[in-house]
Amino acid sequence: DNLEEKENLEEKDSLEDKEDLKDKESLEDKESLEEKESPEEKESPEEQEAPEEQEAPEEQEAPEEPESPKEPEAPSTYASPKEAESMKALIDYIARAIVNAPDDVVVTLETDEQGTVLKLQVADDDKGRVIGKQGRVAQAMRTLLRVIAAKAGTRATLEII
Repeated sequence: DNLEEKENLEEKDSLEDKEDLKDKESLEDKESLEEKESPEEKESPEEQEAPEEQEAPEEQEAPEEPESPKEPEAPSTYASPKEAESMKALIDYIARAIVNAPDDVVVTLETDEQGTVLKLQVADDDKGRVIGKQGRVAQAMRTLLRVIAAKAGTRATLEII
């Protein structure tokens, strides 16, 4: 439960960071537009009056809006078979390297509404090795899995059973 809460908090933090980045980009766009307009304002007062009279009809038209930054696509919930197999191979490789009974390692691949779910099954004596102290090994495996899934544009989770 604690690991799931940590994952949820990390996802929320990353979403907030992305929103902050979007806000910062929109501010930079506005500032760059103001800088482009500022040289025209520095002209002498005589030169400013004549263009203003000519620009008056143009001001009635709708001003052009700066293009908003493109939002990144939401990750697909389903991984392609090739991507799913690479995720499965990674978890299998790591688990076999850690446990005392590598022949008892079984990684199954399932798909549900939340994305790809990899279920790791090991011998009872080896569960502590796979989980690690305070769940650090399991968390590291989940992090690596999330990185591969993110590169593939999908979501993946690891369950140790």
